Amino acid sequence: MKRNSTRLTRINDEIARVTAEVIRSEMHDPRIGNVVSVMRAETTSDMKYCKIWISVLGDKDKQAGTMEALKSGTGFIRRRLAEVINLRVTPEITIIFDDSIEYGMRMRKLIDEVNSGTDS
Repeated sequence: MKRNSTRLTRINDEIARVTAEVIRSEMHDPRIGNVVSVMRAETTSDMKYCKIWISVLGDKDKQAGTMEALKSGTGFIRRRLAEVINLRVTPEITIIFDDSIEYGMRMRKLIDEVNSGTDS
């Protein structure tokens, strides 16, 4: 069981890496913003489905447009994954918005505001 877990972890890391490269250099949709990060990929143990968490910095309209463009481009991303990663079955992809970076930045700003208020 441990070996399969290690293999799945390596596959998830490779899917995340290749997806980031495809978004950065091969997708030319103008709706995709400049600050797009692939946070992680999680593949089911049977390799049929894969969830990819994407973080997009910017205002809400830019985030929504980028997510719409990425969701419409899942077929392209899946095809490129099949070409680059040698898997028996290329998983169906689901793109999920991840706001953890934005949340962390917001929390950091609030902590800095509280700390600067106590120093006065």
